[in-house]
Amino acid sequence: MLESSPGSRPLAVTADDTLLDDLVRLAAASGAVLDVAADAGTARRMWVGAPLVLVGADLAGELARASFVRRPDVIVAAHSLDDRALWEWAVEIGAEHVVHVQEAEAWLVTRIADAAEGSHREATTIGVVGGRGGAGASTLAAALAVTAARQGVSSFLLDGDPLGGGIELVVGGEDTAGMRWPELVASEGRMNAGALRMALPRLGDLVVLSWDRGDVSAVPAVAMRSVLGAARRGGDLVVLDLPRYLDEATQEALSACKAVLLVVPAQVRAVAAGARVATSLATHVSDIRAVVRGPSPAGLDGRIIADALDLRLAGEMAPEPRLDLMLERGEVPAARGNGPLAGMCRRLLADIGVVAADRKGAAA
Repeated sequence: MLESSPGSRPLAVTADDTLLDDLVRLAAASGAVLDVAADAGTARRMWVGAPLVLVGADLAGELARASFVRRPDVIVAAHSLDDRALWEWAVEIGAEHVVHVQEAEAWLVTRIADAAEGSHREATTIGVVGGRGGAGASTLAAALAVTAARQGVSSFLLDGDPLGGGIELVVGGEDTAGMRWPELVASEGRMNAGALRMALPRLGDLVVLSWDRGDVSAVPAVAMRSVLGAARRGGDLVVLDLPRYLDEATQEALSACKAVLLVVPAQVRAVAAGARVATSLATHVSDIRAVVRGPSPAGLDGRIIADALDLRLAGEMAPEPRLDLMLERGEVPAARGNGPLAGMCRRLLADIGVVAADRKGAAA
């Protein structure tokens, strides 16, 4: 459970011990701690600063008569909704909802968790898939996440391919302490975003979830949903390195993506293979963009390849000097911010809306 300071915690306003026990239990289920006010005077001091206020039915009338300032994110909680006056008091204090605690347990857990984590927004999620094996999807995924982190974007790099060898090798993080997928495959339900980020390997400003070199096991769809949900609530950008085969976990990941980048080498057979992958992706995500990796032995142009795939051309990966050697040495691709790969990543991030673009069309 994440600790938080008074004033940043959700506030429970009640003197009813039974109701308070229920609210504390629900807060614990969400990984949060509540501040408590047992009277209107105490509540007034914390009223404005709390991210969420849960007003017990026992004190709703007292707060209504005390003329509290209107604010968002106020919920009246009760064990019975039969009292007509309760609804009138709720209107007076500006409550958004009046709920029966037992009947709204799951909803309350989510609202409390959202408030404790400090945000209702979700990160932009980008999937990267290879049109064939060895296309360079993992390299592009890592470079996108690293480039975003260099620009101050809170970034999360998630390895969704159990057979990919572990994306931490691409970013040189195999010796960094933290949890890997085998420790998370049993996850289900809502996961605390802050706790997840603290538990995973961190490389500078980049958080990474990868596979280790142990036995391979598939990710259940419920675990992908739980982990990815926490990752999206905990930052600004999630980059997914995804396999070409669409199991249930991959389909779950695709459903969260704002855009998917299909990396296709500029070769005739690779284009044929990429077309099949694009067709399978299209049943799960609407925005698929082609990234064409050169050079082309036959001189194929990136736009011609994108047209053949019936996809929008997102960018062309020009040959990166010493890239293979850098990857062998565990040097992070695009980490220095220069070179063709870093430049293309900045343009991609601007085009998708993760970072601003300058007047010349490059990422600011």
